[in-house]
Amino acid sequence: MKAPGCAAFEIVLLWQYWKCSEIFRWNNNSRYWRFRAMSHLKMRNFINPEKSGGFFMSENILKAYAVLLAGGSGTRLWPVSREFFPKQLVRFFGNASLIQNTVQRLFPVFAPENLRIVCGEKHAHEITRDMEALNIPADGKLINEPCGRNTAPAILLAILDIVKKEKDAVIFVFAADHVISNISEFHGKIQSAMTLAEQDHIVTFGITPGYPETGYGYIEASRNPAGQGFAIRRFVEKPDFETAEKYLTAGNFFWNSGMFAFKASVILDEFENFHPEMLKQVRDMISAGNLSFDNYSQVESISIDYAIMEVTQKGVVLPSDFGWSDIGSWKSLYDFLPKNKEGNVITAGDVILQNTRNTFVMGHERLITVNHLENLVVVETPDSVFVSDMENSRDVKEIVGTLRQEGRKEYKVHTTVYEPWGYHKILEDTRDVAVKRIVLYPGAEISALSADEGERQWLVTQGTANLTLNDESLPLKENQSLRIAAKCFRKLENTGKGELEIIEAIYHQNSGTGVNS
Repeated sequence: MKAPGCAAFEIVLLWQYWKCSEIFRWNNNSRYWRFRAMSHLKMRNFINPEKSGGFFMSENILKAYAVLLAGGSGTRLWPVSREFFPKQLVRFFGNASLIQNTVQRLFPVFAPENLRIVCGEKHAHEITRDMEALNIPADGKLINEPCGRNTAPAILLAILDIVKKEKDAVIFVFAADHVISNISEFHGKIQSAMTLAEQDHIVTFGITPGYPETGYGYIEASRNPAGQGFAIRRFVEKPDFETAEKYLTAGNFFWNSGMFAFKASVILDEFENFHPEMLKQVRDMISAGNLSFDNYSQVESISIDYAIMEVTQKGVVLPSDFGWSDIGSWKSLYDFLPKNKEGNVITAGDVILQNTRNTFVMGHERLITVNHLENLVVVETPDSVFVSDMENSRDVKEIVGTLRQEGRKEYKVHTTVYEPWGYHKILEDTRDVAVKRIVLYPGAEISALSADEGERQWLVTQGTANLTLNDESLPLKENQSLRIAAKCFRKLENTGKGELEIIEAIYHQNSGTGVNS
C-alpha cells in the first residue's frame, strides 16, 4: 500500500469503502460506492487484489476457498422461484440476485480465483451470466452436478476439485441464496472459523436465535468451549413452537445455518471413515472424467449434516449473530425485511393496501389491492398468483407438488425463459396459437425454438439475422415478416451487433387458423 498521501477524493472513497463494509444496506448506493472505491484504489495501487482482500482482513484468510451451493428446486418461494429459476437467481433486493449478493460479500475476504460454485446444469448459464455481470469469469469456477444428490456429494465434488490445486486447503461452504445484514460481523466470524479449521476442527456456523423459530433445525452446543466455538452435543430437527421456546431459554441452542469451514484433509478423512463408498465413487468419476447422470445418480443422496456432522467427533459450532436468514419461506422473507407502521412489506409492484396489517405483497404487472385483511402473503407474477395466511405460507411447496403432478408448466418455468443464447417470453397461448417474443444475444444462434411442429409466422422487430431453412440461407432484417412451414426450421443466427428480436406465432396443427403475410 502506498503512503496515505491521497487526494481528498481518495479519502472520500476510503471512507465510503469502510462505511459500506460496516453497514449493509438493501439498496444499490452502498454497492455502487464500494465498487467505485475498490476500482479506483486498485488502479492507484492502494489495494493489490492479488495480495489483499480489503483493508481489514489478514493475508491468511485469502488462502482459503469459498464453495457456494447453488442447487435448489424453486419450490419454497413459488411463484417467483421456479424449478428452472430457483431463488438464488431472483432479484429480491434491487438489481442484484441473491447469488450476486453472496459473492459480493465474500470477495473482500476470498480471492476470486478461489471461488467454486456447485450448481445444476439447468442453472449454469444463468449463474454464468450473473458472475459475468460482476466481471467474474465463470471458467473453472462452476462445478455442474448431473443431478441433485443433496449436500454431501455436492460438497465432496467441490473438495476434490480444490485439492487438485491445493492439497490441504481450508475450505468454507456457504449457501448461494442466504442473506446477511451485518457484513463486518460476518467477516469477523470467518476469521474465527479459519482459526478453528486450522486446528483440525470441522466448523459449523450456529446462528444465535432471536425468537422461537420452528422453520429451522437447531444445534445443541455443549458447555465445553473449543476456542471461540463449542463442541457439538447434537443436531435436532425443526421443533414445534413450545420446544423452540425452550431452546431459546436454554441459551445453548443455535439455528443450523448450513455454513461450514474445514481443512480438506480433515473432511476427506471423515468421508473415508463414514462414507468410503461415496468418496470412492465420486473420486473415480472425477479421475475418469465421467461425471455423468448415470454414474452420479448412483451416489447416495444425503446431507452433509447426516453424513458427517452428526457422527464426527471433530465438529464445533461457532456462535454467530450477523443478521442471517435463509429466506426459506415467504414468512422468513417478511420477517427479515423492514416494515411500515402497519407492519406491511411491499417489495415491488403497483399495490394499494387499505386497513391492512402485517401483510407481505410482491407484485409484477397488475394492480393489487387488499382491503381489511391481516397476516397475508400476496405474490403476483405474469402467470400465477399466490395468496396465503402468513403462518402457513411454507405450504406453498405442496402447491408446487400438485402443479408438478398435473403436468403444469407453471411449477417449472416463468413466462420469460432464459437460455444461453437469449430468452423468450410467452405473450399468448391458446388452443389455436402460441405467440412468443424471442430475443437472441449478439453472435448467438439456435437450431430450434420449440418442440411444436406447427406452422410459424415471424415478424422481425429488431436487428438482423441469417435463417437457414434446409439448404437455403435467408437474410432477415427489421420489419420483415415470413411464414415458415411445419418441420422446416433449421438454424437462426444473430448477425447484428445488438439484440435480435422476433415475434413468433405458432399455429397448432389442425386448428384451421392462418395469417396473411
